[in-house]
Amino acid sequence: MSAHDLRADLALLVRSRHSLIALDSAEEDRALELLRFVATDLSLPLFSWSATKGLCREPQDHGVYGTEKPAQAFAHVMASPIDALYVFHDLAPYLEDRILAQKLKDAAAHFATHAGAIVLLGSDVPRDALGNAATVVELPAPGVAEYNEVLDRVVRTLSAQNPVQVTLTADDRARLLNNLRGLTLLDAERILTKSIMEDGRLSSDDVSAVVDAKRATVERDGLLEYSSPQESMSDVIGLTALKSWLEKRRKVLAEPERAAQFGLTFPKGLLLLGLPGCGKSLCAKAVAMEWKLPLLKLDAAALYDKYIGESERHFSHAMDTAEQIAPVILWIDEVEKAFASGDASQDGGVSTRILGAFLSWMQDRKGDVFVVATANDVAKLPPELLRKGRFDEIFFVDLPNAAARQTLFSLHLRKRNQQPEHFDLAALAAASDGFSGAEIEQAIVSALYTAFSQKTALTTALLVQELGLTHPLSQTMAERLDALREWAHGRAVPAD
Repeated sequence: MSAHDLRADLALLVRSRHSLIALDSAEEDRALELLRFVATDLSLPLFSWSATKGLCREPQDHGVYGTEKPAQAFAHVMASPIDALYVFHDLAPYLEDRILAQKLKDAAAHFATHAGAIVLLGSDVPRDALGNAATVVELPAPGVAEYNEVLDRVVRTLSAQNPVQVTLTADDRARLLNNLRGLTLLDAERILTKSIMEDGRLSSDDVSAVVDAKRATVERDGLLEYSSPQESMSDVIGLTALKSWLEKRRKVLAEPERAAQFGLTFPKGLLLLGLPGCGKSLCAKAVAMEWKLPLLKLDAAALYDKYIGESERHFSHAMDTAEQIAPVILWIDEVEKAFASGDASQDGGVSTRILGAFLSWMQDRKGDVFVVATANDVAKLPPELLRKGRFDEIFFVDLPNAAARQTLFSLHLRKRNQQPEHFDLAALAAASDGFSGAEIEQAIVSALYTAFSQKTALTTALLVQELGLTHPLSQTMAERLDALREWAHGRAVPAD
């Protein structure tokens, strides 16, 4: 829904006697501007309330005396003979008081016989406190046209102060506007203003500056990490079945109109199961690189370590951010840490509520977000997450076979300025049976340290010696690997 459509919908809600509306948005300035248009459409005066000024008629004038406290403001609304639209900012903390919440409902009932409504503005409206009394409406994310208006306004404003040289091509401008997606209009204005003021120019170089600034903005809450990965599918060794599956879905992104004619929509995502070090994380990064989409990594551990008491709200905000930036890859590493199945009494039911929020979002998401979830311990995952249809597919990533291990040795040796043809790769593959890709890489690094300290060249013998000193996870966690393989049989698709 566009902001224009929402304007018409809000006006219709007011006309049809929806007397209490919760407008869910973190962009209060943008939401208030929208409500000014709605009030004009309805020929109603607009009053805005804040804890510092009380009720003020828009555009801002002196506050109505004695309305700084919510209860006083509600009383004024009920006593006023004027038909009007009343907007209350940041009222959520006050509505924890049940009596005050009831007074708000009483004030809203005033509009059963009067034109107008009460609108609660903010991103944390306590829906439980209001029950069915409030109609909840979400302000849609800004569209390209709105970002374009901000860009034109910033250039126009700064040009009035000092000359601004604009050298953007049509493609540069499109890339710039696309990279602003997911930001509030205020954040976009700040980023563009800073980019221009630094050198008095707006050029293609500023596109990367906007990406860097956007990364900082997205990561501000600490739950999402924004990155543009450099790894490609050529860096992922083996996993041929998984690669084939991903390539088929990449073509949907390349030809969205033809895909729509086939009845295909943007894919949901996949779940990768396997021991650590087998390439699951690398695959998540490679998908973003191959599909030419930004990568958002959700820090599952930070849900509980950093935002105790506010976990659900911050999780919902993270999902909203992902939708606004879409199309995007959302990587949830070690997903069991976020949605582990356990005793809800230990965390007050937070994990259960977050799981419910995630499953609902997976079902009803509005943006093109492809989820890549990785897990090391399937026993800790709740059954609801593994149910058929949650993800497009579940893949089991096993330890690399002999051929893949040879390729891994070749790859990592070449990365460290070694010539793979000087080594017996078949012997190294045989000696590393049961090793993960990460363990093979670490064995090479350790052997290089040994060769360096002995002032000798790295040899196959040194590598075999180092492999013999290593105890891979397939030995130290043999029971867990066997259990994972047993679970995956018939439930997951082999990635290789």
